[in-house]
Amino acid sequence: MKFSKLGVVAVLAVIGVYIRAIYFTPFDALQGPAQKILYVHAPSAWVGLYLAFGLVFITSVLYLWLKDPKLDRVASSSAEVGFVFTSVVLITGPLWAKPIWGAYWTWDARLTLTLFLWFIYAGYIILRGAIDDFEMRARFSAVLGILGALLVPFIHLSVYFFRTMHPMPVLLKPSAPSMPSDMVITLVSAFGALTLLYAWLLHERYLLATERDAALEGRS
Repeated sequence: MKFSKLGVVAVLAVIGVYIRAIYFTPFDALQGPAQKILYVHAPSAWVGLYLAFGLVFITSVLYLWLKDPKLDRVASSSAEVGFVFTSVVLITGPLWAKPIWGAYWTWDARLTLTLFLWFIYAGYIILRGAIDDFEMRARFSAVLGILGALLVPFIHLSVYFFRTMHPMPVLLKPSAPSMPSDMVITLVSAFGALTLLYAWLLHERYLLATERDAALEGRS
């Protein structure tokens, strides 16, 4: 993989943010070092659930309407990148939960729905590999991508609708952030850095999909 200007900026931003998080951001008084997992977990959730799967939803709807192969490539590329970031969410969440809750996992609403969403997009990726016909693959993928993305609002609101051990949002909420300004700056920077990383990975994955489709058309 070649590093474009966007890739260089994204990687440097990620390195800079996590140097700040590790060495220049104070520990949380109650959670100690475990709280620093938040700077990976929450931005990964933003990118994976909201940004990546949101784009899957929009481009899948547009594909079913316009039948433009570019939209299918954007949707599938975003789904794969979003799947990676959601995997990071599901790994870092239990790593934080063990020292704080005393258990890696509880079957509460937000955790269970996020795991269910992860399985849907795992199925999305498997489905695309199992169907050779382009139009059928794109159509079925679009429907599954839309159904999966519809789960995201329920995941976000689950902490309000159900009794849960999962912490309430600290930034994505109507009121002011529930943390000191030093931590807010680091967390907001991490959101920005991982958003840049997502944009770069999406671009590279889209180029790869374009080259692959062109090669398949050349053989037919």
